[in-house]
Amino acid sequence: MDELLELQELQERLTRAGYEYYVLDKPTMSDYDYDHQLRRLEELEAAHPEAVTPDSPTQRVGGKPLDSFQQVVHRVPLESLQDVFDYEELRQFDQRVKGVVPEAGYDVEPKVDGLSVALEYENGLFVRGATRGDGQVGEDVTENLKTVRSIPLRIPDAPARLIVRGEVYMPKQVFHALNEERERRGEALFANPRNAAAGSLRQLDPKVVAARRLDIAVFNIQWAEGETFRTHLETLDYLKQKGFKVIPHYTADTIERAIDHVAEIGEHRDGYPFDIDGAVIKVNDLSQRDVLGSTAKFPRWAAAYKYPPEVKPSRVVDITIQVGRTGVLTPKAQLEPVRLAGTTVTSATLHNQDFIAEKDIRIGDTVLVRKAGEIIPEVLSVVTEQRPEGTIPYVFPTVCPVCGAPVERDEDGAHIRCTGAECPAQLLRNLAHFASRDAMDIEGLGIAVVENLVGAGLVRTPGDLYFLQAEEVEKLERMGKKSAQNLVEAIARSKEQDLSRLIYALGIRQVGQKTGKVLAARFRTMDALQNASLEDLTAVEDIGEITARSILEWFASPQSLHLLSRLREAGVNMEAAEQGSDQRFAGLTFVLTGALERFTRDEAAQRIEALGGKVSGSVSKKTSYVVAGEAAGSKLRKAQELGISVLTEEEFLTMLS
Repeated sequence: MDELLELQELQERLTRAGYEYYVLDKPTMSDYDYDHQLRRLEELEAAHPEAVTPDSPTQRVGGKPLDSFQQVVHRVPLESLQDVFDYEELRQFDQRVKGVVPEAGYDVEPKVDGLSVALEYENGLFVRGATRGDGQVGEDVTENLKTVRSIPLRIPDAPARLIVRGEVYMPKQVFHALNEERERRGEALFANPRNAAAGSLRQLDPKVVAARRLDIAVFNIQWAEGETFRTHLETLDYLKQKGFKVIPHYTADTIERAIDHVAEIGEHRDGYPFDIDGAVIKVNDLSQRDVLGSTAKFPRWAAAYKYPPEVKPSRVVDITIQVGRTGVLTPKAQLEPVRLAGTTVTSATLHNQDFIAEKDIRIGDTVLVRKAGEIIPEVLSVVTEQRPEGTIPYVFPTVCPVCGAPVERDEDGAHIRCTGAECPAQLLRNLAHFASRDAMDIEGLGIAVVENLVGAGLVRTPGDLYFLQAEEVEKLERMGKKSAQNLVEAIARSKEQDLSRLIYALGIRQVGQKTGKVLAARFRTMDALQNASLEDLTAVEDIGEITARSILEWFASPQSLHLLSRLREAGVNMEAAEQGSDQRFAGLTFVLTGALERFTRDEAAQRIEALGGKVSGSVSKKTSYVVAGEAAGSKLRKAQELGISVLTEEEFLTMLS
């Protein structure tokens, strides 16, 4: 088959398969076949770049990272809705509507709790997507929205210009999986799907957005050049025919029937793939909407009913402590089972010691519970008049319940942490951090392999990595002989990493990558750092007392000493590399911005540091030079405002050579 013909057929076939999977929810192609054919399409498009179309399935992977978002003035304002909080207010809304258009009927829709966006098409091609912003001006997030698979990149038989409005959301299933992954990596959890969707859509790197698997529900036509519609239902049918995933909806001739639909949506809210925070009631007839018009803030033809949070009593049967991947001790209330927002709740987070003390929560108390954001159970208050006699205030543990190491309170917050360097509860996170690119840079040791090694009992501390045998690793799931040998060799190579990387890899609180470099440059050996006093540490530039005490406490822990002993036994390097004689950048601070052609940012930073310079992430009066690559944004503007010297990549290369 001619390659160009095959390319075109693959584009059409994969576009259709994506529509069936992401919009119709009726896949006709397996994930394996889709991925295999997509790879073939990528090969063909690489060979024939002139045949790549803007709506090709390959264009959804995300382009280059952005430095900032551009503003967009909405052609049609994205209005917000007036909230109502009980059925009587809905009846009053109906009275106002019927006072102007007595024959009005309604459309009722679930109110998706996500991020509102406008999608703009020219001659059927998706050309721009923008957030709502303040309703008049939003942000251009076109590249990020291209990664949302249910948004068509081209629509058939389209008007010259079409603008539609929808709500981008993170499906509940994706949200839970994302939070599980973030917890495994020791990252902060998203509070609810809306925060996750909003945070994802405003990522500057579209590839990160693509990995978040966002979705959309389209609910309105803002502008359709040359098209006429009589009712809102006609517009939804039109959008569905054009390939959009439209919002579920119900019709109602009377307000009482509309209220029945509102109640029905509330009863079945758990059945939707998205989180909802209410229901929207709209006048169906578009000419009646024109008659009703809008106030300065809201359209008069629509209202948003907000469901009251469901609050129920339960009894605290126990308070347990979980130790997270980062060592934080989190208390949880174990509850008598209670039904909330469609699910049975048996536990609720108590956040931290201060939360328990403030509300005086005790074992045996009756408490009022609700789901924050309809997702996470939380305790609102104690019903003190039902407190049994003999209850006592809860006392937080002074040692880690998992490993027995002392716990300590963060200097800058309410968290209490385990100080154990080899605490089993933190093992996955510690190993992943130890092997990460900026630490010991062990190629092939990702989180999945770490889980495999820990699950098989082969690794209980980062030091155990250096005693692994290829023969035992190859027996693990998804690990063959070659993969096992490559991993063992990568671990062996990491023994030669510089002291600065090892210091960072140890996971000492307050000691990041930059601090690791400062400590290695000052003390030169692990022994010297281990024997340093508080005065020695605080005398180092950029090392404050809090960081110094964290270092001292880490080296005082028996678990830390055991880990260091294990690493020394394995032959891991514990000395800093000798500084080069060329220190031409000593005393200079550089900021890198935009995309460089000849370096990654890490490579450029390494070249600067090898010549004695420092690299900062922000521009200030202390900045010596800003190196500006392609698409440099806010950092370049700030440098120009402050009069900081700006280097092109060619000028930077000249300085290096």
